[in-house]
Amino acid sequence: MRDYNDRISEAYGLPVVSLALLADEHPNWRPRHFRQQLQGTVKEFIFRTAKLLDHVVDIDALEASSNPIAWVTLAHWLTQQAHHDPDKLYAAKVHLTRLLPDPYHQRYLRAISRLEKEHEMREYNQLEQTFIDNGIKIGLKQGIEKGIEKGIEQGLQRGRKEEAVLLLERQLELRFGPLPQTARKKLAKASVAQLEAWSDAFVVAQSLKQVFG
Repeated sequence: MRDYNDRISEAYGLPVVSLALLADEHPNWRPRHFRQQLQGTVKEFIFRTAKLLDHVVDIDALEASSNPIAWVTLAHWLTQQAHHDPDKLYAAKVHLTRLLPDPYHQRYLRAISRLEKEHEMREYNQLEQTFIDNGIKIGLKQGIEKGIEKGIEQGLQRGRKEEAVLLLERQLELRFGPLPQTARKKLAKASVAQLEAWSDAFVVAQSLKQVFG
């Protein structure tokens, strides 16, 4: 904190106030200064503190407040009370969600939706890598693109048509750029036989037109 205080002050040429936010579980732990002494040279840094634990004396007031800091304090306190118990953490999360005013509740739902999409994308990327790895093991002599083709075929053989569509779509975009809506519709409506044919064509195709024929 002392180093940050010095650097910020030097960068902007202004005095700086340092505040330590204490988020621990110990009511009596309240550090307020740093002191270093060596051979008659003394460095001392005194700073202000705010302790979240001081503000949980009235839980009802925190729950009724519209102050974001009150929500942070409440969320932190509930997390501490859960003591890493998954069921208690889940119950606390549901409770906090119900307390959100409508505008924030809508923002929260949108944030959850984004997180779900990111999670799906991570899973998709893992699946894609699995397909590619499996394909490479089988068709290493034919090169990486042949491995991709083999991975798509394996996905189709396992009846995972939707995942194979996603993988083929991804590879088409990597080679040819963003896909037009017509191409996406073709992929979405394609039969297993069509997907197999397009994945074969993809290996040597120089354009989307050559893939879809």
